[in-house]
Amino acid sequence: MHSRLVLAVAGWLLAAALATGTGVAVLGLLGRPLTGPAERPMTAEEIRLALARDTPAPPSPASTPAGAAPADSPGGETPNAAPAKGRRLVSTAAGSLIARCEGGLVRLQSWTPAQGFEVDDVDPGPDDRARVKFESDEGRLEVEVRCAGGVPVPRITRHD
Repeated sequence: MHSRLVLAVAGWLLAAALATGTGVAVLGLLGRPLTGPAERPMTAEEIRLALARDTPAPPSPASTPAGAAPADSPGGETPNAAPAKGRRLVSTAAGSLIARCEGGLVRLQSWTPAQGFEVDDVDPGPDDRARVKFESDEGRLEVEVRCAGGVPVPRITRHD
């Protein structure tokens, strides 16, 4: 009788170890290891830095012949090097997003809720409009973006 109990406990422990090992292996194959770093939303500062890396620098005076305007500046105006062409960072108290216009269509490249908010609904495009809704216990905020002249233009609506 005693040996049956020992075999039952050993069998149960073996089954538990196999189940745990299988679960960890499956999570590892899915790309989310159980003990790996947690994913987290980007902060507003990380978004600004990512946009700054993707923004081309304005041409230096040495690279532009005397009297000639840079290729993408009409009428000899100095191009604005702040946002990349067709891309815009929209920051609100509820969250941030990066929108891009290409071919007259807008697409949300990323969206990050602020602390205390979560994403309720998102339509990232590409389409004539893209939107994301941020929600908290205090209310909802919707950011809808459309393209105007190849530049993303946001419309922010608060729903309390």
